[in-house]
Amino acid sequence: MSRTVEAAGPAERAGRVPPRLARIMRPELPSLAGEIITEIRRGIPAYARPLDGPYGQVLRLSVEHNLAAFVDRVAAPPGASEAGTRGDGDLARTARMLGQYEAHEGRTLDTLQAAYRIGGQVAWRRVMKVAPRHDISSAVMSRLADALFSFLDELAALSLEGYLEARERPIPALDERRRRLLRRVLEHAPHETSEIQHAAQAAGWTVPDDVTLVAVEPESRCVWTALDDDVLADLETDTPHLLIPGPFTRERRAMLDAAVPGRRAAVGLTVPVLQAADSLRWARRGLDLALDGVVDDRVVHCEDHLVTLWLFSDPALVEQLTRRRLGILDGMTRGQQDRLTETLRTWLVTRGTAAEIAAELHIHPQTVRYRMRKIEQTFGTALADPETRFGIEVALRAAHLRAASARTR
Repeated sequence: MSRTVEAAGPAERAGRVPPRLARIMRPELPSLAGEIITEIRRGIPAYARPLDGPYGQVLRLSVEHNLAAFVDRVAAPPGASEAGTRGDGDLARTARMLGQYEAHEGRTLDTLQAAYRIGGQVAWRRVMKVAPRHDISSAVMSRLADALFSFLDELAALSLEGYLEARERPIPALDERRRRLLRRVLEHAPHETSEIQHAAQAAGWTVPDDVTLVAVEPESRCVWTALDDDVLADLETDTPHLLIPGPFTRERRAMLDAAVPGRRAAVGLTVPVLQAADSLRWARRGLDLALDGVVDDRVVHCEDHLVTLWLFSDPALVEQLTRRRLGILDGMTRGQQDRLTETLRTWLVTRGTAAEIAAELHIHPQTVRYRMRKIEQTFGTALADPETRFGIEVALRAAHLRAASARTR
């Protein structure tokens, strides 16, 4: 058997875990994470909740993040890993957030510490199973055990810091002054700008030039301490929402995932602060479309769905347009209508040849030609009029989106 980790390597002589071990460990991480999650949920009733809910999402993300971080530490060159977890801002933030989460759930840290112990035990069982296949020396195994359990101790210490911080420090997002400020920003008239500035000063908040509103799925549980300090939030209503100063960046997305893990949300457009109510209105419409299955995203970016938002801004009016532009098909069977409208929509969108439309619809070009002749006979000169043709395309797009929504549900 070839030796994957040599007993006399420089890393061993220096008392470190050989970085080459990371190559052995990485392929094990996905299945190991699943095993750890299963054992934690089996052994700790507080975590035995649906994995697609907030608890499950926090548990999964934390386990995957911590395992990857430990392997990254092993793989780091000499001198880099000694900085420890406290030098890893993301990992430290995650560990502290877990402690804060326990505090806001009203639990002691015993539950989280038990989860860390279970994770360490399951991970070490996997090491004992995999190590013989790679002929790892006992000296390396000993150092790996020390590194693993030292890593868990650091995580526990950071979680304790987060726990104590959450117990001692008030949460800005829960401050009633900030909730009142958010309502005032959303309800104000242009001449009330000075009042908003005064209210913002009282709440310790700087009024930004631009804001982005986020609508959150109702009854979402929030990890309040995961929210950035400059975010205004009102999540204890039937229509929970956030105000984020500036644009919705990658960092803000990570914050949102941590604050309301696993829940649907919609991000409105970034607008001047005076138009905050518009951003929230669009975000709520985007969230409705996601909950109805029209848009298949957990976090909907309204900027990516402007046409869809416009089409569904007045469903009754779109229905009237559909009756007037497509009512000519009412005498056909449902199957005939579906085939013709599918072909007509594809032609309007692509303006392709019969062969191109056939490739798009996975049918024979001759079938496309037959359908197009039927369409021309049915609609007559209507397709030659730009305004009428545009109305037909709008009606077909709306019908297509509704059909996709129905299939999703």
